[in-house]
Amino acid sequence: MTDETKSLRDVRLEKLAKLRELGVDSYPVETKRTHRAVEVVDGYDELEGVDVAAAGRLSAVRGHGKAVFADLTDETGKVQLYFKKDNLGDDFELLELLDLGDFVNAGGTVFKTKTGEVTIEVKWFKILAKGLRTPPVVKTREAGDGTVETFDEFADPEKRYRRRYVDMLVNPASKKRIADRARMTAAIRRFMDERGFIEIETPILQPLYGGANARPFTTYHNELETDLYLRIADELYLKRLLVAGFEKVYEIGKDFRNEAIDRTHYPEHTLLEWYEAYATYEDCITMSEELIAGLAEEFHGTTKIEYQGRPLDLTPPWRRAEVVPTINDATGLDVFDCSEDDLRKAIEKLGGETQESWTRYKLIDELLDLVVKDEAWDPMFVTGHPAELSPLAKRSPGDPRIVERFELFIAGTELANSFSEQNDPLAQREALEAQAEARAAGDEEAQTVDEDFLTALEYGMPPAGGIGVGLDRLAMILTDAPNIREVLAFPQLREKK
Repeated sequence: MTDETKSLRDVRLEKLAKLRELGVDSYPVETKRTHRAVEVVDGYDELEGVDVAAAGRLSAVRGHGKAVFADLTDETGKVQLYFKKDNLGDDFELLELLDLGDFVNAGGTVFKTKTGEVTIEVKWFKILAKGLRTPPVVKTREAGDGTVETFDEFADPEKRYRRRYVDMLVNPASKKRIADRARMTAAIRRFMDERGFIEIETPILQPLYGGANARPFTTYHNELETDLYLRIADELYLKRLLVAGFEKVYEIGKDFRNEAIDRTHYPEHTLLEWYEAYATYEDCITMSEELIAGLAEEFHGTTKIEYQGRPLDLTPPWRRAEVVPTINDATGLDVFDCSEDDLRKAIEKLGGETQESWTRYKLIDELLDLVVKDEAWDPMFVTGHPAELSPLAKRSPGDPRIVERFELFIAGTELANSFSEQNDPLAQREALEAQAEARAAGDEEAQTVDEDFLTALEYGMPPAGGIGVGLDRLAMILTDAPNIREVLAFPQLREKK
């Protein structure tokens, strides 16, 4: 805390102490509000001469002597307040103890000033919450060449992320992005519900993690005296619901993967997963096109939008590419007939890095990301993955070396992953046991053998299509956010020393 900040806070603390000496409750329970700011302004024709009560934050104060004008801002906008000593008597002196950022409740008569601004002539007011810190503001200064510069003293990204509540308070674009994300989630739920899907919550704390290749977060349950894991995917429990007789299920929820943070990765992320009995990954292709194109229409009025200054066409149908030919063409390799050393060299040639513990399937997966990230700007479904990459997917009837799976890439980033789900309990066991062997060999992200899930499959699961969609990344595209932290209300940062 700087000396300047200390002094400003001390001044506000002194004002708070003075208010308390005067017997003024600066944090009362009750608020009397009849109208929000925008309702007063937009409803002037009906409200002229009518007494109303508004509540919000003081965002500007003008005037002196026996008359003061102020802006009262709430979530809907702002309305001007007119404080007059003749109307308020001794309470007028309390204005000296108010500051920008304080919450105020004010009641009075609606009128228009000579300049035509809708205003409330205040007859009474009270403090609702005394702010002890001064909100950052947009400032202007004169540059050396005589020009005027405008800057936001709260524009530093690290400061914004550490105090996100202040960022959203002073930067309307940040607040709008978070609100738009909430609208997106609500629209997705409507989309799913209209198609007969039912949302069911599955466990976040799990005795065994699975459904994806990732490292988990581990915790300990004192009562049960056992380790538990934060889920890395919803998949295996949603499939249990198919066994239980549900035919269309989905969940929107947090998943946790103990991984690095970068522009598109974050350890705590939100996934939409849905599973539909008697469907295939082809049905998921159609539905994902409808969902994302529909969201673009809802948010932008068109499927041809712009992302980070570059045109992005979300109009279905979307392009398709097959994994093996795509990698083979880019590297000159034969994915089915090359060594792990060849794969590593190809990754390094494309500017990527490898780890010694990576298995063959992990190397192929990394190659795929490197090959398609620049090519797949407009939406592209990548299909025909080698079977070893996809232990939870069904093999293709036409070529058992590949599976019925797609990954959806938009703006160079993976947005969704879908399978025709494996429902053969013996084949599933074999695939998971192979994963367990890879894990024993050093692959920390390989999956484990979930015996209870395999038991569920032995009771019978209908053929099904399933998908996981990364909602953080989808929100980035719909709100034109350059970084995943921009669409998170409160992102984590490394602890400040």
